[in-house]
Amino acid sequence: MKKNYVKSPLNYIGGKYKLLSQIEPIFPKNINKFVDLFGGGLNVGINVKADKIIYNDIINHLIDLFKEFKENSLEDILNHIEDRIDEYELSKENEFGYKKFRKYYNITKRSLDLYVLICYSFNYQIRFNNSHEFNNPFGRNRSSFSPALKKKLIRFINALDKKNIEFSNKDFNKFDISNLSENDFVYCDPPYLITTGSYNDGKRGFKGWSEKEEVQLLNLLDKLDENKIRFALSNVLEHKGRVNDLLLKWSDKYFIHELNSDYSNCNYQTKNKSIAGSREVLITNYRTTSNNKNNVIESSQLKINII
Repeated sequence: MKKNYVKSPLNYIGGKYKLLSQIEPIFPKNINKFVDLFGGGLNVGINVKADKIIYNDIINHLIDLFKEFKENSLEDILNHIEDRIDEYELSKENEFGYKKFRKYYNITKRSLDLYVLICYSFNYQIRFNNSHEFNNPFGRNRSSFSPALKKKLIRFINALDKKNIEFSNKDFNKFDISNLSENDFVYCDPPYLITTGSYNDGKRGFKGWSEKEEVQLLNLLDKLDENKIRFALSNVLEHKGRVNDLLLKWSDKYFIHELNSDYSNCNYQTKNKSIAGSREVLITNYRTTSNNKNNVIESSQLKINII
């Protein structure tokens, strides 16, 4: 039976909602602490079963928004959204009202106002300038707080309310892993080194992603493995003719689960597969087989020096 996953109310670039049916079954069972190290739109963390979820992201605006969703009642959140829509006469056609409200948000920085702005922005996207001012253009004739979006938000908030979740706003290499144990699990969905988007170009007031960060993350994952802490890494090994040689070499000692990036079917743990010019994978330090229901770590201890 197909699982009915909860979808984030944010249209977050690189979100893994459409891949959840492929990656979530690979995750370990009986997780104590689930660390979503690059939490983004929270599509993964909201759907994981764990005693505790730690959502971490470098973008403080996301942290503040999810805290608002968690700490306020559903009624108060919906009332705030509707009040802002009425106050600024927001609609698919009123660009003046949108820009006026955007200016107001950039002065006050109220997190729930950010969500309202996103609902009326181009492609529902989150975009800031180097001064951390929201600068996504108006979504004329397309974007609005529609009944479908409202329904999605309500479902997400209800799911979030049931989660034991802790919010963390740290760079990944400053996240404290010393308190993690063998019963915990770390999931990483970092910016992809061989693709470029507004989330990793370093031009939006937040740290970019380069080979330096890639090496730091791979070293961190090796350290987790040495401590017998399970992890999974989402990434692409090939994209539009480019190959991430660094990641490809590093991944040899772990388990590669090939994913269908068209999100239809999947074929796990096969080799040399290229889908539409992009080889999207989930790399784990544990094997998942029908005979290993508890996902016991069976990773190689061979380490490659990538410093």
